[in-house]
Amino acid sequence: MPKITKRTVDALRPNPDRKDVFTWDAGDGAIKGFGVRMKPSGSAAYLVQYRNKEGRTRRLVLGKVGVLTPDEARCMAGDALKAASKGGDPSAERRAVRRSITVGELCDLYLADAKTRIKASTLAMDKSRIETHVKPLIGRYTVRSLTAADIERMKADIVAGKTAKARREKGRGGVAAGGPGVAARTLGMIGTILEFARPLKLVTENAARGVKKPTEGKQRRFLSLAEIAKLGATMRAAEPTGENKVAIAAIRLLLMTGLRRMEALALPQAWVDGRARCIRFEDTKSGPQLRPIGAEAVKLIDAQPGRKGCPWVFPAAQGDGHFVGLPKVLERMCDKAGLNGITLHVLRHSFAAAAAEMGFSELTIAGLLGHRVPGVTARYAHVPDSALVSAADRVSARIAAALDGREPADVLPHPALARTGS
Repeated sequence: MPKITKRTVDALRPNPDRKDVFTWDAGDGAIKGFGVRMKPSGSAAYLVQYRNKEGRTRRLVLGKVGVLTPDEARCMAGDALKAASKGGDPSAERRAVRRSITVGELCDLYLADAKTRIKASTLAMDKSRIETHVKPLIGRYTVRSLTAADIERMKADIVAGKTAKARREKGRGGVAAGGPGVAARTLGMIGTILEFARPLKLVTENAARGVKKPTEGKQRRFLSLAEIAKLGATMRAAEPTGENKVAIAAIRLLLMTGLRRMEALALPQAWVDGRARCIRFEDTKSGPQLRPIGAEAVKLIDAQPGRKGCPWVFPAAQGDGHFVGLPKVLERMCDKAGLNGITLHVLRHSFAAAAAEMGFSELTIAGLLGHRVPGVTARYAHVPDSALVSAADRVSARIAAALDGREPADVLPHPALARTGS
C-alpha cells in the first residue's frame, strides 16, 4: 500500500457496491492510522484512526480532500495521535464542543438566572446589549470554543459601530450606538456571563479575562453660563412655535439638577419630595438613594401638567409611558443656538462645572450628582443632608437664572439650616 500523496488521492474511485473506500498511509515516513475515506458519492476526506486510553477505536475526520493537502492532513493526524498518546481523545473532545451550548444560549440562561439577583433596569440594559451586540457578533459560537481572539474581534466591531442601529421609523425607542464606551460595558458584561458559566462546568476558562477594555475619553465639554443663557433663549423662543414643551422642561431639569437622562425622564411624581427638596429614588446606579435638588428644580417639577392616570413627571404624548425623544429635541435646540458637541450627558457635566465654578468641593459635587460618597450620600436615611440641599439650591438658582436670561436671585436657606443657625 503506497504512501498517501496527491497522486494517490487523485487515483481514488468510489465503490460501485455503495461501500466506503479506505486508503491508509504506508511506506517510508508513513503515519500509522492516517488515511483517506471515499464515500460512494465520490466525496473524500482525510481521517486518523487511533485508540483512546480505554482501548476503544476512534476515528477523527481531519478535513475534506481538496480543502487540505495530503501534507497538511498528515501533520494534523500526527498532532491528534500525540494527543491520544497522552490520554486525550480528540474525537470525543470535538463531539463535546459540537454539543456545547452557544454563547447566545448561555446569555439566555444568564438572563433567566439574573432576574432574581440584579435590578430590573440593569437586567434590561444587559438584555439590550446581548441582543444588539453579543448575539449578532459571537452568539453562534459554542461556549467551549470561544477564545480571547473572538472577544477581541467583538470589541473591535462594537467600537467600529458595526452593530449600531438607526432609530426605528415607527414606535418609541432610542438609537443603538457603538463606540469605546459601549464596547467597554459590553466586554464587562460578557466577562460576568462567562464567570457565571464556570460553576456550571460549561467553560473551564473565562475567555474575556485579560482582554483590555477600550479607553473612554473623559467628558470635557460643558456649557458655560453664557452658553446656558443662549440655549435658554433658544428654548424660550421655540416653545411658541410648537416645540415639545415636555422636552424643553426635561432639558431644563437636567441642567438644574445634574440628573442622568433616565433618572429624569423615568421619574415618577411620587418620588419627588418638594418639602424636603429631594427625590427619593427607589432605584439608581448606586441603589436606593435620596438626591437633593434645589427649590428652582422643585418649582419646575411642580409646574408640569402631568396627565391623569400617568405617574411620570414627563409623560409621553401617547400611551402610559414616559417621554423618550429627548436627544433629537436637544440636537435641534443646540443647532439653533449654535452650540456644538452637546449631548444629554453634557448637561449633567455642566451642572457639575457650574457647582465647581461656585467654589463647591468635589465631595459636595459628588453628593449632588448621586455618586457614592462615604459619610455623605451613604448616610441618608429619612431626610437629605441639609448642606447638600443648600448647595443644590444655589446651583439650580444660578442655572435657572441663566436659562431665563436674568440675574441670579437670592437663595432662601433650607429650613433645617435656618433652625441650626448654619
